[in-house]
Amino acid sequence: MPSPRELPRNHPLPAVYRLREDRGGEVVPRGELAREPAVALLEAALLIADEPLPARKLAAVANLKDATDARRLVRKLRALYERGGTAFQIEELAGGFQLLTRPEFHPWLVRLRRTGAEIRLSGPARETLAIVAYRQPIMRADIEAIRGVQCGEVLRQLMEKGLIRIAGRHDSLGRPVLYGTAKKFMQVFGLKSLRDLPLVDALRPPQPRGPGGADHAPG
Repeated sequence: MPSPRELPRNHPLPAVYRLREDRGGEVVPRGELAREPAVALLEAALLIADEPLPARKLAAVANLKDATDARRLVRKLRALYERGGTAFQIEELAGGFQLLTRPEFHPWLVRLRRTGAEIRLSGPARETLAIVAYRQPIMRADIEAIRGVQCGEVLRQLMEKGLIRIAGRHDSLGRPVLYGTAKKFMQVFGLKSLRDLPLVDALRPPQPRGPGGADHAPG
């Protein structure tokens, strides 16, 4: 066995294998297409996030003054993506911002998606989800009164998919559970907030027109 004097000395790992020591230093942009440090930090946060990040959280990550400053840099980053013709866009969803690929790349990217990753809803599940979205917070009994069938299993499935949540309890006897949509609902359907839901009147089928072009209300 060699003596300690004969053992090889330790050598530092190559730079590619070393983690940069977090000294709270500023990110230094490099290269012709480099972003300013705050924009680069904001872009990095959006890149690794798997859900929309509120402006306040982006401001904290990029060490910005406030959420208004974060929104300003988001607009700047959007403009950079537009000018550069990149495959990315920043969408405002579910009360935050998320970095997404552009819709025109979907036919190619969908081939890489793992089976089962896309949320599929049955007809009853879509109906139940629509009732919850427009009438929330709502009790199960009220949902079943509207649909005319029991909805316990469908509600359970929607909760498992993360589309609805328990929003509280009603003040009536037994304090039944109230259901509402979850943040993931707005992500999946591309909504900034619940105010972006289509108006109910816009979802109604057009009324049949009678002779002479007059609207004819069904009897």
